[in-house]
Amino acid sequence: MEYVLSDRKLLPYGMMNFEDIRLDNYYYVDKTAFIPLIEQSDRFFFFIRPRRFGKSLTLNMLQHYYDIRTKDKFDALFGDLYIGKHPTKDRNSYLVIKLNFSGISGDLHSYRKGLDEHCRIVFDYFCDVYADYLPEGIKERMNEKDGAVSQFEYLFTECARVNQKIYLFIDEYDHFTNTILSDVDSLNRYTDETHKEGYLRAFFNKIKSGTDSSIKRCFITGVSPVTMDDLTSGFNIGTNYSLSSEFNEMMGFTESEVREMLTYYSNTGHFNHTIDELIEIMKPWYDNYCFAQECYGQTTMYNSNMVLYFVKNYIRYGEVPKDMVEDNIRIDYEKLRMLIRKDKEFAHDASIIQTLISQGYITGEVKKGFPAASIIDPDNFISLLYYFGMLTINGTHEGKCKLTIPNQVVREQLYTYLLNTYNEANLSFSNYEKNELSSSLAYRGTWKAYFDYIADCLKSYASQRDKQKGEFFVHGFTLAMTAQNRFYRPISEADTQEGYADIFLSPLLDIYPDMKHSYIIELKYAKYKDSENRVEELRLEGIAQTNRYADTDTVKNAIGTTQLHKIVVVYKGMEMRVCEEV
Repeated sequence: MEYVLSDRKLLPYGMMNFEDIRLDNYYYVDKTAFIPLIEQSDRFFFFIRPRRFGKSLTLNMLQHYYDIRTKDKFDALFGDLYIGKHPTKDRNSYLVIKLNFSGISGDLHSYRKGLDEHCRIVFDYFCDVYADYLPEGIKERMNEKDGAVSQFEYLFTECARVNQKIYLFIDEYDHFTNTILSDVDSLNRYTDETHKEGYLRAFFNKIKSGTDSSIKRCFITGVSPVTMDDLTSGFNIGTNYSLSSEFNEMMGFTESEVREMLTYYSNTGHFNHTIDELIEIMKPWYDNYCFAQECYGQTTMYNSNMVLYFVKNYIRYGEVPKDMVEDNIRIDYEKLRMLIRKDKEFAHDASIIQTLISQGYITGEVKKGFPAASIIDPDNFISLLYYFGMLTINGTHEGKCKLTIPNQVVREQLYTYLLNTYNEANLSFSNYEKNELSSSLAYRGTWKAYFDYIADCLKSYASQRDKQKGEFFVHGFTLAMTAQNRFYRPISEADTQEGYADIFLSPLLDIYPDMKHSYIIELKYAKYKDSENRVEELRLEGIAQTNRYADTDTVKNAIGTTQLHKIVVVYKGMEMRVCEEV
């Protein structure tokens, strides 16, 4: 049995309570250096990040730092962290209210009831724990008020009367929006809630009036800027810092933070890989998020939840997880699929995703906010994909912001999403057949049947609109199908920047060390009206390109002991005319 140091820190996978992490000997990546920067920013602070990036833990850490009740625990919680050594004058000087809108259930018809109930529970708790700082009988008088809006106004007014300051935290403030947008029929009612005299707008209006009273600071997080824009008239004093370079690293992990974590655990237990080897495995899957244009080319961020998932499994089993994507992430992206496909008029957005997958990038303007009703505007839709973590900033192209798919986790979800759009056209893939073909490709080198299957699916289910897109559709569909193969990480031309092969099926040898075969696929496309001579020209071009690509370090370093196959595929329209090994 492996010897493990008894005082080795536990991994805080799935944990959001800062006090539990700090007092129960869990590993914590210190993000407290951002506290002084937050204090120097505007007091009403909006911050948007994708799911599973540590937003809730960050809010909980800030709560413990500012809460007047945790004053006696300050050294235990923060003593050895950055802020413990550099405390600010505001520490432990607020009464804290934390609202979590994700806990509110119900559609538009029952949302007021859900909001009232959630706030009643939070406000009751607030009155109980701060009883020594508040007027006597405040809880009973508050509960005589009808609903969250009136109760909140009473609370912050009474706090002002006794000179108490409130720090308001709201987590997942946009949960309501994201739920409603999944339901087409709700959009008009949603607009009423946020633009007219709806209850949600009234609640945010009340927060605004409270900032003239005892609400001295707000920190509000979510995953999209939709509600924020719709509620601007209700709460137009907040500042969105999501795209600000100074906060690029506040959530998620930098590579140096990941290395530090891996080094700690390698020193307290047995590792079968070096730190560099583990980084090389993790990087293509979890890294490459950039949240500010000014930071492009500098620091990129890892998805913190995915890093903890990987390290937890590696420590437990001593090997790389067979599945690099955890189930919770898959569930999150399924929710997103429902959100962005809020109606059947999806031709435009599907073409954006197809363009992204085929071209490798998309250009547009990342908006700080936009109303839900105009979500299908191209820049708004691109911005939504960016805020959900499905795109990352990758420099500029022709004067516009260039955005790419950040990593393999997201690429897998986008490819799956793209195939699901064909599923709705009755494209029923046989999972058993796909798995058998994938296994034969990896272990027996039987590639012809694999590409014949893709060609049959493509030809059978291409719509008239898909046929008009031609090369984009063929390339995107083939990439999406190969991405379903669990034995490989498909690297497309856009990833290599070398302009050689369309797809390199890089073998996942760290997970399947007994694999026998790897592949370069050069995919060429001729139009329906092109001559047979054109097909032959493309075949010869493909041969030259696969040979060049086979000589690159990208390929040589990745194939290990596998046999490399160089495959040229040429389509004429939707029909595969060439499929041969070079």
